[in-house]
Amino acid sequence: MTKILIIEDDTSFAQMLQKFLTRNDFDVVLSHSGLDGEKQLKENNFNLIITDLRLPDYDGIKLVSDFNGKIPIIVMTGYAEVSTAVKAMKMGAYDYISKPFTPDQMLLVIEGALNAKPISRIEVIPPAKEEAVSKVILNNEAKIGELILTSDATQKLEEYIALVAPTDMSVLIIGESGTGKEVTAKQIHENSTRKEKPFVALDCGAIPKELATSEFFGHIKGSFTGAIADKAGSFEAANYGTLFLDEVGNLSYENQMQLLRALQERKIKRIGSNTEINVDVRILSATNEDLKVAVEKGAFREDLYHRLNEFSLQIPSLKNREGDLETLANHFLNKFNEKLGKQITDFSDEVWDLFYAYHWPGNIRELQNIIQRAVLLTTADKIEQKVLPVELLSPAERRTDFGNLSKADFEKEQIVNALKRTNYNKSKAAKLLQITRKTLYNRINYYDLDL
Repeated sequence: MTKILIIEDDTSFAQMLQKFLTRNDFDVVLSHSGLDGEKQLKENNFNLIITDLRLPDYDGIKLVSDFNGKIPIIVMTGYAEVSTAVKAMKMGAYDYISKPFTPDQMLLVIEGALNAKPISRIEVIPPAKEEAVSKVILNNEAKIGELILTSDATQKLEEYIALVAPTDMSVLIIGESGTGKEVTAKQIHENSTRKEKPFVALDCGAIPKELATSEFFGHIKGSFTGAIADKAGSFEAANYGTLFLDEVGNLSYENQMQLLRALQERKIKRIGSNTEINVDVRILSATNEDLKVAVEKGAFREDLYHRLNEFSLQIPSLKNREGDLETLANHFLNKFNEKLGKQITDFSDEVWDLFYAYHWPGNIRELQNIIQRAVLLTTADKIEQKVLPVELLSPAERRTDFGNLSKADFEKEQIVNALKRTNYNKSKAAKLLQITRKTLYNRINYYDLDL
C-alpha cells in the first residue's frame, strides 16, 4: 500500500485529509510539526510527502531541499504566493497546491507525483526565467476557465452566470458529480465585485460532524483536544469575499442550524471565545442531490434552503453538452501530455466514436480521469481503444474483445487477472481495476474465489 506522510499543524484539516486519503486506499501517517515529521521520515519508508510550507517550528522549504529527488513532495500553503511556489519547485518539490483545494484536485496531484519520473529541480532559475515560471503557474490554475465551450447548454449557463455574478445574491449550484460545480463557483466569484477578495471552498461532505463548527468559525488554542493553536474558520478567511460550500446537503441538522444563524446575524464566534466577529461573506453552495426532497423529508432545514437558494444554477451533464466533448478532451490531453512528459497528438477514430457513444455518468471528472490514465498507458502518438477502461465499450464490443462471457464471468476473469498481475497484492489489484479495496474484497467473497 502506498504510504504517505502528511506534515500539517492544522489538526482538523490534517484529519480530514487523512480520512479522505485512507478511504482511497492510502496508508497515511500524520505529523503536526516539522520536527515530528523529520522523526517519522527517519523511522519509516514513505512513498510520498505532503507538507505545509508554513509550520510554526519548521521551514517547509528546508524539508523540500533535504529530500530533493529522494521522495516526491507535494507542498501546500494557505498563502497563495507565486514566489513561494516557484522556490518550492526549484528546490525539488513535485508540485504545489494552494489551499483551499478539493479532494479530487489533491488526488490528481498525488497520482501525478507517484507516476512521475524522479526529477531534480534544484537548478538555479535566472530572475527573468523565474518571472516566466510564475506566469505559467498562474495560467495553469485558470486554464480550464479559458476554454471556449460552444454547446447550447453551456452558453445558457454562461448567460445566467453573467446575470447573477455582479449581484450579492446567494447562489445554489445544482449538478451531478463531476460536472464542474466549483469551477462555476469560481467563475461567479471572478466576475463579481468581490473578485479582489478571497475565494474559500469548503467540502461539507468531507467534514466530520464534530469538526464542522471549527471549520466554519475557527477556534482558539486549548478550546478542545488537538487545538494546538488559534485558527480562523472559513467565514473569517472569506471575509469580504466568497465562501463556497460544496455538497452542502451533507451537513448535519445541528451544523445547518449553526450555518443559518451565522447567515442571519452576519456574526460568528470562534470555539472557546466570547468575542463576536462581524463577517461580510457571499455564499455560493453546491449539491448533487435534490434539496427540495431533503426539505420534504425533514433532512434539510427549509429556512436554510431559502437562504442559500436566492438564485439557482443547473449545471448540464456532459452528455447534454453536445459540442464541448472534443474541446474538453483535447484540453485534458494537452494537460496530461505536459504533466506526464508525453507527446501524444490525438485520439484514434475508434476512441472518438466511443467517447461520443458513452453516457459519461461521472461527467467532466470522469473524462479527465480516463484521459489521464490513457496518456499514462499510451506509448504511441495516438490514444487507442486498448488503453480505455472496459466500461466505455458497448456490451457487444465487450463480447467481441473478451469472448462470449457473461457479465459475471467477465468480472471474475478481470479480478483474477488483476490479482495475478500484481502478485496477489489486493491493494494494487484494486487500483488496477479502478475500484476500492473494500469493493474488491466484496467481489472476491461474492464470487467465492479461492485465492
